[in-house]
Order: sequence, then C-alpha cells, then structure tokens
Amino acid sequence: MLKYGVLIALALAGSAAAGPFRVTLGPGQPQAAYDGRVLVVLTKDGASEPRFQANRSNTSAQIFGVDADGMRAGQSVSIDGSVTGYPLETMGEIPKGRYFVQAILHKYDNFKLANGKTVKLPAARGAGQNWRKEPGNLISAVRQIDYDPAAATPIDLLLDKVLPEITPPADTEFVRRFSFRSPSLSKFWGRDTFLNAYVLVPRDFDAHPEARYPVMINHGHFPEGFSGIRATPPDPDLVCEPNARFNDPCYNRVEQQEAHDFYKKWISPEFPRFLVVEIDHSNPYFDDSYAVNSANLGPYGDAIQQEFIPALEKKFRGLGAGWARFTYGGSTGGWEALAVQLFYPDEYNGAFAACPDSIDFRQTKVVNIYADDNAFWKQGHFGRVPRFVNRNYLGHANWTNEMENRYERVIGSKSRSGGQWDIWDAVYSPMGDDGYPKPIWDKTTGVIDKAVAAHWRENYDLRHILQRDWAKLAPKLQGKIHIYVGDMDNFYLNNAVYLMEDFLTKADPPYQGEVTYGDRAEHCWNGDPTLPNSITRLRYNSMYVPKILDRMQKTAPKGADLTSWRYP
Repeated sequence: MLKYGVLIALALAGSAAAGPFRVTLGPGQPQAAYDGRVLVVLTKDGASEPRFQANRSNTSAQIFGVDADGMRAGQSVSIDGSVTGYPLETMGEIPKGRYFVQAILHKYDNFKLANGKTVKLPAARGAGQNWRKEPGNLISAVRQIDYDPAAATPIDLLLDKVLPEITPPADTEFVRRFSFRSPSLSKFWGRDTFLNAYVLVPRDFDAHPEARYPVMINHGHFPEGFSGIRATPPDPDLVCEPNARFNDPCYNRVEQQEAHDFYKKWISPEFPRFLVVEIDHSNPYFDDSYAVNSANLGPYGDAIQQEFIPALEKKFRGLGAGWARFTYGGSTGGWEALAVQLFYPDEYNGAFAACPDSIDFRQTKVVNIYADDNAFWKQGHFGRVPRFVNRNYLGHANWTNEMENRYERVIGSKSRSGGQWDIWDAVYSPMGDDGYPKPIWDKTTGVIDKAVAAHWRENYDLRHILQRDWAKLAPKLQGKIHIYVGDMDNFYLNNAVYLMEDFLTKADPPYQGEVTYGDRAEHCWNGDPTLPNSITRLRYNSMYVPKILDRMQKTAPKGADLTSWRYP
C-alpha cells in the first residue's frame, strides 16, 4: 500500500523481469548539460520516495551511483553489474522481487579556485548538502518494478523533475536572518560566497538600542532556521512521530514542548539578555565547514572570526569582545566549539563541547591513523575482524567502517558525498594535484596514507596541538575548556575524549576546566546527568548559562559593560 502520495509510474514497469538501469536526462531542463552524480535507489517500502530511505546505516535502501559529465537531454548513463552499491555491493546480490525505484542527479558546478585549479562540486544551494532535497537536482518519478538480477532488459528511468528552490524562513520578533558576503571565501572559490546565520535576539531588543549583548555561537550542522524556540504550546492536533532511539511514541511533541518552555524562559524577567547565533556555513563539501581554515574549503575559520562575527556584532549590537563571547555545540558542533576556542583563544571566554567529533586522532572513531595500517580491519597473522563505527548503549554494533566508506563512495567520488569521512578529508587533508582532497585512506581497501595522517596531526588533532603548544596556550585557555560525552557514544567519540582527558588532567599549568561522562549515555550527551539525553539535547541554549554568567562576572575587564544587557 502506497502512502503520502508517492508518484508511481506503474504503467512503465509492467510485471516483466528487468535488469540494469538506464537513466536518461529528460527534455526541457534548465541547463543544456549537467555534470554530477547519478544515483539509483531501490526499496521494498513504498511509504516514502526511495531517495529519502538511503543513508549510511545497515537498514538503508539499496543505492548505486556513477559520475555524469556533460549529460544532455536524451543522453543516458547505465548502472550495471560493474557498479559498486550499498548496502549490497553488487546488483547481482539483490534478491529477485518487486521494488520501488527512483533516480536522482546530484548536480555539480565548475569552481575555478584561486590557486588555478578547476573542480566540479555540488554548490551549497539551500538544503545543507542534502542531495535528496538540494534545489536544482533532478529526480525521476518512482517506478514499481519486478527485478531479476539475471535479466538483461534495461530498467528505464527518466530524470524529468527539478527540485524547487527553498525559501528561508521569514524574520520574526526573536529570530533574524543575517547574510554576509565573505571577501576571503569569495576569492578562494572564485565566486561570491556567503556566510549566513539565524540570530536569536532577546526580548525587547528593538526597544533597548542602548544595550550591548554577549554573544553565544551555537555551532552545529546546517540550520534550516533557528530551532528550539516556539511561542505557542505544542500543536493540539499534532500527528505523533515516534522516535525509536529514545523509545518515545510522540517525540515531536516533546520537542515542541521543550521549545515552548525555552521561549517562556527566554522572555522571562530574570533571564539574561544575550544573542544566540546559529551559522550556516554550508559549502561544496558538507553542510558546514568545521569553522577552521582548510586547504580544500578555504579560510572559513578566519572568514567567520575576522569578517562575519564583527559584522554580525555590529548589526546586532554585540559587545564585540572576547570576554563576552562563548561557543558551544554537539557532535560536529562540539568539535567546532573546541577548535575555535583553541585556534582563536582570545576571541572566546569558554567552549562547551558536547560529544565532539574525534579530538584525538589516535581514536578517529575507532581508528588510530598513526599506528594502524588499515582503517577497515583489525588484522592478525591468521585472521581479521572488521572495525565497527556505530553501536547502541548496549554495545550492539550496527555498521562497519568499510560499510560507511563504501556508502560515501557510492554517493560521490573524490570526497563529494557530503558524508562524514569525506568532510574530514576535505577539512583535514592537503589538496591533491587534481584539486580534490587527498584521502586519509584508500576508501576501497582501507589502507592508511601516513603522509596525510601527519598533516592531520600537525594541523587538526586538537589534543596533539594542545599538548604541543600548551606552554603558550595555557594562559589563554585556563578555565575555558568544558567537554561532555556519553560513555556509550554511538560513534565511539568518547574514546578520543579519554585520551584528551589523560593530557588535560596532567597539564602543567592546570587547565581548570572539566571533562564529564554520562553513564550509558549515547550520542549526543551534553552534560546534565539528572535528565535523559532526549531532553538535555534540546537545551543547549540554556543549560550552560549559569556557568557562562559566572565566568563573565569573574573575568570581565575593569569597566566592562555588565549591566546594559541585564534589563528585566
């Protein structure tokens, strides 16, 4: 039974057995020719379009992908038994049966970089590098087919629908959108490049032009808008969406209630007045930049810190000083919060890093990129076992590193998948001669490139950099480092935190911060042992406020403005 009005071209399929896929570009498209990645997704589940069922997990729909260069209307690409797939590796492994199938073209642009190299990459177009929704991508109608791996008759799929533009949400009393053209990033990419943000302003912001505000940078993945604040109670007619991870039959109601509770706190007389900023720094490789300078992404660290934040603080009346600026976030945002505190130590007065991406590359998830030879296998003289990179709180493993890397190989070649390992390559690695990132390992065999690993260590291994430069950094970072992680983090990110803690607890002079673990807590535990992870993950913008206020009170320079932003 098909749900939600999925488009099905049953008449094209019939009941005949079919073989390889032939994907054709339909007539009348906005561009005369397309470069990009052609994907084909198969699923047994007709409840939603196949493209929304493909992901890196072991429960993903089946997906295949090939590159397309200069594809014109009427031209086709073939996806046959030679093409690598995920989760099954080949088409021949797909069981005979009835499936829903859909094709997608994730389109690329030509970027003429400042260094003279030209690369083909998917531009950031408003969906946070989500190829399933990115405006301008092409999709086919969904077909229901009878598939037989032994058949030779091609299955035809026509790319004839262009995904529409996404309009950012309109400004409200409390949430304002800010857009800024970065000179340095525009120069790097050879085209206008913007940094955007959603800014949560305090109550009576417009009525207090004399007030100057502290700034909280809430780092994280691509923001579709400012999440987590809602003026009205939960929708009484809300259709419940269960969350299996949190075992909650109506988690969307929990989210709405938490957002409303935060709204009531935000406008209350006793709550401090400050700005909260969620940055959109989506780029051609990922939904954010990791907020650091990079050979492949460009000077995002300097662009954010030296161009974007000063402009934002000027427009929204920030205090514009390091003692009044803090950063926090979880997962990727946790790594970013710690990284910007480390790389710009005078510009922030504290970082609250929850479940950060690997902060010591001796445990990059579960791989020691310096000592291990292979990222996919733990090898012995007579046997080997796979390295798992996802688990639940009981330690039950879901998928392996080889699987996750193969998923990324299917979605995009040359680090263009928008996936986790590919963005680490794009951020941490040097640029190759072809203009694309040098991978940390061979994504087919798992063999680690030690020269690339050395580059990662000296430039982005946060524990290594802290230990290497502690004598210089300590006076600027004491009391500013706060790290939180569950000891059963789904992605094993607690492993690297243990190694960071080993250094910090022995650091001389002392670091004067905190490292805290949540018992049996999964991703992304952020520091409150009294509440479940399902709740605390929704409270980033309030839970660190007492520590932030205390820190500002103790460290603000003489004559600093501690009052204009404390109006009732």
